[in-house]
Amino acid sequence: MCGICGIVDYSGFSIEEDTLWRMTETLKHRGPDDSGVELFEYVGLGHRRLSIIDLTSAGHQPMLSEDGNFVLVYNGELYNFQELRRRLEEDGVVFRSRSDTEVVLKAYIRWGTNSFSMFKGMFALAVWDKTARRLHMARDRFGIKSLYYYPFKSGVVFGSEIKSLISSKRVRLEVDWEGLHEFLYYQNALGSHTLFGKVAKLLPGHYLTVGRKGIDVSSYWSVSDIEPISDSFEEATSTVRDRLEDAVKSHLVSDVPVGIFLSGGVDSSAVTAFAARHYCGKIKTFSAGFDFDAGVNELPKARQVAEHFGTEHEELHIQGSKISDIIERLVRSHDQPFSDAANIPLYLLCEQLEGSIKVVLQGDGGDEIFAGYRRYNVLSYERFWRCFSRMAPYLAWVAPRGQSYYRRMRFFSAMRQSDRAMRMALLLTSESCNRSPTRVFTAEIRKSLSRFDPFARYREIYEKVKDFDPVQQMLYTDSVILLPDTYLEKVDKATMAHGIESRVPFLDADLASYAMGLPSSYKVKRGHKKWILRQALRGIVPDTFLDARKTGFGVPRSYWLREPLSDYMRSVLLDPDTLRWGVFDRKALEKCIDEHVHGLRDNALLLYKLLNLALWHKFYLS
Repeated sequence: MCGICGIVDYSGFSIEEDTLWRMTETLKHRGPDDSGVELFEYVGLGHRRLSIIDLTSAGHQPMLSEDGNFVLVYNGELYNFQELRRRLEEDGVVFRSRSDTEVVLKAYIRWGTNSFSMFKGMFALAVWDKTARRLHMARDRFGIKSLYYYPFKSGVVFGSEIKSLISSKRVRLEVDWEGLHEFLYYQNALGSHTLFGKVAKLLPGHYLTVGRKGIDVSSYWSVSDIEPISDSFEEATSTVRDRLEDAVKSHLVSDVPVGIFLSGGVDSSAVTAFAARHYCGKIKTFSAGFDFDAGVNELPKARQVAEHFGTEHEELHIQGSKISDIIERLVRSHDQPFSDAANIPLYLLCEQLEGSIKVVLQGDGGDEIFAGYRRYNVLSYERFWRCFSRMAPYLAWVAPRGQSYYRRMRFFSAMRQSDRAMRMALLLTSESCNRSPTRVFTAEIRKSLSRFDPFARYREIYEKVKDFDPVQQMLYTDSVILLPDTYLEKVDKATMAHGIESRVPFLDADLASYAMGLPSSYKVKRGHKKWILRQALRGIVPDTFLDARKTGFGVPRSYWLREPLSDYMRSVLLDPDTLRWGVFDRKALEKCIDEHVHGLRDNALLLYKLLNLALWHKFYLS
């Protein structure tokens, strides 16, 4: 895995090599093995390399075509690169390396932008066409790898991380209020938005063309393109099993050792089962226990899985004694406030493994593809829950107050929404329309934020999936919003901060497209989630693992902000520099803090978001 960056400028002013090297150096953690820059008329490209396939200098980037008319910077892995290579060789194309990078470059030369839909894997890339004087950037269909860009009058600056854009000194640092409004609801901005004004994310399954006339963004793949699958349950079960096995097998291709992050859950156990079959040698598995796991210790279960499949297993016992320092480092890793606190244990795990392994497989994506969350169960009985939610206001009079009470009231409020897009959004956030997260901001800022609809992205996606049943709508929406904007963003930044490439077999193009096309009744059955996946794994993964209750990992955010991080939180949020920013209403902010610290109400999620926001302002805007 790597880091890419570059500048396109048609103004006639030359791009300075020092600027390009400075941008490239900010991505060193993503690619500690090699670096390179290339300058041409109108464009400069930079690359940091993490050597995974073909460790020789033949895989050096930026990679130029033999005639010098095309140059590529590429971050990713193509799992079908050998198949594409054979097709190109049959057409007479000659290769000089074993790397998938060269396959990407020559596939583009042969098929142009049509090649992007042929790529099966994870990637963010940019290719300069010297003859046409155009740059194309593309991102994989699920958004496993990130790619940011900032347009200016005569061109664009881009990179794998926002820090590389900022280091170009072409980016005006200002707040994107629409992105901020989304962040307050969902812990991160959605879709193409970031919290920096005019800094955008290229959407998954899209490519961007930069030319003299400006920028054009096009889609080469969408979940709405997925065709419904009419296979019988028995046929589908067999196909899911075969495609998952093929996906894991293809994700093991590497010229460096591969490991697995093993939690003991269904998804990581399935990956381990198939990897143990096909890996050349004894595959390594890693599990972690944390001193803040709140009693949710998955080490014994993971150990049993490792013993069953005969892996070389390592248990890591990780302490989080300096959580405030980790939070600050993660704000810098994301370059934005990002408040899914599950990035803390992942970051700590990767920190402990840094230098010992380069490639790990994870089970991410299984929940969104095969329906692993409780809300999918709820939506399979949507009519019942909507009817029941109408009685909730009457039950509220007699129900005892407490955290579970407020959680249930949020759920019932979401289910009462007639707007299905809002209903899906509110099922994913601890915020509600009745108690807006903007309540701690000044009246002026609340007015500015009110101009933007925090549910706009959900409404946009709903228009594409409205003809499906409620469960399928939620699955498709999660795969387009929750997966790339939260979970894959978390994985990319936490792992690449330590030079570790994370691979996600459940998001293999063939497996995911097939699974997403299956009826929702195959995925949720009589209250059982991931029904078809569990049946597909019978006889491969022991039933004791398949039928075990899903525990998950809970980061004790509420406890931290009430006890060990309480003083730190106050010092950051009530810091004079933070208050001089002029966005917070001090009285409302102090009330929110006091309610939480004194146990009157659990405001942890909002306070954690505000803590990240204040740190981001301190590091980037003050």
